[in-house]
Amino acid sequence: MDLVIGIDIGGTKTKIGLVDKDGNCLIKKNFRTKEYPDLNAYLDQAKGVVDSLLGELDVEANILGCGIGAPNASSKKGTIENAANLLWKGSTPILEKFKEKMPMPMRIMNDASAAALGEMLFGNGRNMTDFIIVTLGTGFGAGIVANGQLIDGYDGFAGELGHIDMTIGDGRMTGLGVPGGLEAYVSATGLKRTIMFMLSKYMDDSKFRDISYNGLHGEEITKAAEEGDPIALKAFDFTAKIMAQALANFTAFTQPEAFVLMGGLMQSGKWLTDPLKVYFEEFLLDVYKGKVKIMTSGMPGKDAAICGAAALIWENHR
Repeated sequence: MDLVIGIDIGGTKTKIGLVDKDGNCLIKKNFRTKEYPDLNAYLDQAKGVVDSLLGELDVEANILGCGIGAPNASSKKGTIENAANLLWKGSTPILEKFKEKMPMPMRIMNDASAAALGEMLFGNGRNMTDFIIVTLGTGFGAGIVANGQLIDGYDGFAGELGHIDMTIGDGRMTGLGVPGGLEAYVSATGLKRTIMFMLSKYMDDSKFRDISYNGLHGEEITKAAEEGDPIALKAFDFTAKIMAQALANFTAFTQPEAFVLMGGLMQSGKWLTDPLKVYFEEFLLDVYKGKVKIMTSGMPGKDAAICGAAALIWENHR
């Protein structure tokens, strides 16, 4: 069976899987990225996971290559450049180093752009020529498809929409030091920061008054919203409003048919998406109202990033 290795390097976890031609992830594993601040140790761990997956596979595999999605990755240079949520700083020649460990056809791309390519091949983007992927995890990423083409950019860094300055009053900084930057508000990390902000702004009773920032997890915020916790509800509404304003602004660039949302923050479901859709229509220019959909990824949620990375290789084997 022909298979492709998909590697998603995230700020919190690295996910690795084996993906078939239809975008099915047959087997996968993950490990915590931040436990490997030394690049060589990280590469050894990734190679070990790949070997383990191949050993556990119950079919004979023909590996066509390896696709890698990573924040601040340049598809043109094969490097990761000063990623906000990774420990390796400066210009990291990740593709070259990976090829030394695993000699095979290999490509790397910004993780959100890779996800957009995956959506084109395997997901809801198969019948769309204009859409924008939004990845909501540790940070905020975006992959842009316009006129049926992935917009990769001159140097491979198109789509860094999470660091657009929203000029929001408190000037909260992104990981790249952008004051008022979008991902500082709209991301799993941003939602946690907003909970702390709401606790200081409002006096409502809340379960979060007894939880420290480091002890706070996204799923707890969703559960609290389900239980009617006023701070959780305010935090989701605040996040949705900022995100809606950003998506309305992005609409004016390429007029996408849809925004396709994926990532860990999407596990919050309706608590984010319901107010997002209402605010989004309010912020849109009249010429766009009622024309732009907000939807979730057509790739399986927990496998979407892996399949997006694998799409970098499958794109050349269709």
